[in-house]
Amino acid sequence: MTELSYAAGETTTPLLDETIGANLERTVGQWPDREALVEVATGRRWTWREFDHAVDQLARGLMAAGIAAGDRIGMWAPNCAEWTIVQFAAAKAGAVLVNVNPSYRTHEFAYAVNQSGLRLLLTVTGFKTSDYRGMVEEVTAKGEVPGLERTVYVDTDDWQELVAGGEGLPADALTERQRGLRPTDPINIQYTSGTTGFPKGATLSHRNILNNGFFVTELLGFTEQDRLCIPVPFYHCFGMVMANLGCVTHGATMVIPAPGFDPSVTLRAVQDERCTAVYGVPTMFIAMQNAPDFAEFDLSTLRTGIMAGSICPVEVMKRCVNDMHMAEVSIAYGMTETSPVSCQTRVDDDLDRRTATIGRAAPNVEIKIVDPATGETVPRGEPGEFCTRGYSVMLGYWNDDAKTAEAIDADGWMHTGDLAVMREDGYCNIVGRIKDMVIRGGENIYPREIEEFLYTHPDVEDVQVVGVPDEKYGEELCAWVRMRAGAEPLDAAAVKEFATGKLAHYKIPRYVMVVEEFPMTVTGKVRKVEMRERSAEILGLG
Repeated sequence: MTELSYAAGETTTPLLDETIGANLERTVGQWPDREALVEVATGRRWTWREFDHAVDQLARGLMAAGIAAGDRIGMWAPNCAEWTIVQFAAAKAGAVLVNVNPSYRTHEFAYAVNQSGLRLLLTVTGFKTSDYRGMVEEVTAKGEVPGLERTVYVDTDDWQELVAGGEGLPADALTERQRGLRPTDPINIQYTSGTTGFPKGATLSHRNILNNGFFVTELLGFTEQDRLCIPVPFYHCFGMVMANLGCVTHGATMVIPAPGFDPSVTLRAVQDERCTAVYGVPTMFIAMQNAPDFAEFDLSTLRTGIMAGSICPVEVMKRCVNDMHMAEVSIAYGMTETSPVSCQTRVDDDLDRRTATIGRAAPNVEIKIVDPATGETVPRGEPGEFCTRGYSVMLGYWNDDAKTAEAIDADGWMHTGDLAVMREDGYCNIVGRIKDMVIRGGENIYPREIEEFLYTHPDVEDVQVVGVPDEKYGEELCAWVRMRAGAEPLDAAAVKEFATGKLAHYKIPRYVMVVEEFPMTVTGKVRKVEMRERSAEILGLG
């Protein structure tokens, strides 16, 4: 009898049954004088003792400002040391931290403030093309955010004022607040970038994200000796959970290379701070590996890291191992609603598993692949919807029971909307989104397979494949291709020649568009919905 696509991660290491604040204090007690946080851009550094002191000061300031346990406070800023301090201060004060996407504009910002019931906002005055002060003043003047009581600009004297406000609190006020908190309390709201309708606020507990950060870095073999370079955004699980909480749970150093991602700046931070690990989405690793000055940096201190956030190209993964010294690099897969990681490769996996899969079930997590139509678990080797269950599944969508019930079934399984295959060995592969699957003349085509093949073309730097309307077959394939520097642009005929005899005829893209960049979300995920629309428009396909 064929084995079904169900697996459970190892349970040898128990879950952390504590709040984020309690865990931080345990780390401080073990390594008070080791380096906790480095902000490369400003040269500021904190030991664990100093970091915890800054966190406590801000937590007391929040309490003095009238923030009660369970109140929502927001952080709207690019990566900076204050972001990390706010994250842990909110947790100690029991406030629910609302991560506001730094690329939001007034409409999206006002929605997040109102939907979450935000009372206090921490932000910066501006960054790049974002005038945060101007946007806050605009929506406030129009009366669009009536519940927002106070805005603190962390790059002004506002920050010191907020911190100073806590000096008059009784000495044991924060300790008393923490004593009343529970690991299952909601502590974080992250808005998922919905492709249709408004974003949904995934609500996560101390238990959700503290344990996910811990187990992700536990599988990387993190200790207090590790130093993690963090170019991924804090407002997203990759930065605040897998990076920040991953470091804090092991006493490892958090290194912030810059407010926004820059490939050369990131590589220099790795070199100068002697980082042992670096995180990134595939587009970041592609940018680093193709940086003109890549060969000039000494990356020999690197040991590990994570590539995640979207489908990880095999060739890019191999360069991490061979050219970036990341012999123990890991691929992780998950989603905001699952804190985020559900599957991860292990550092002792062979190259095939570490370059051709998303890994196997994470510790203390169950996974299964089901038929989207029937809900039945499919045999191993067959595609279906990836589902996961365990400590990592969110509490629900904030104030949206209907959407929560759509995502999490009666048995506690989170339905991800991702199409996956579980191999005989329990390792999984994502073959696309249910809505990304292309059906051409009755044949199901998974864009991931075509993309992996086209990555092997020597002139292709990056590629994305989408379905476009077709009168005869219903859908046809269109490949968006970014060329390597100096390479001649490919056309459909060249791609057909390259693929003939290697791919089934119906899998060879009919259309090829050479582009400079792909439409992306700020978390590094390619917006295939937008690509499909633009392809149909450019090709005149209606």
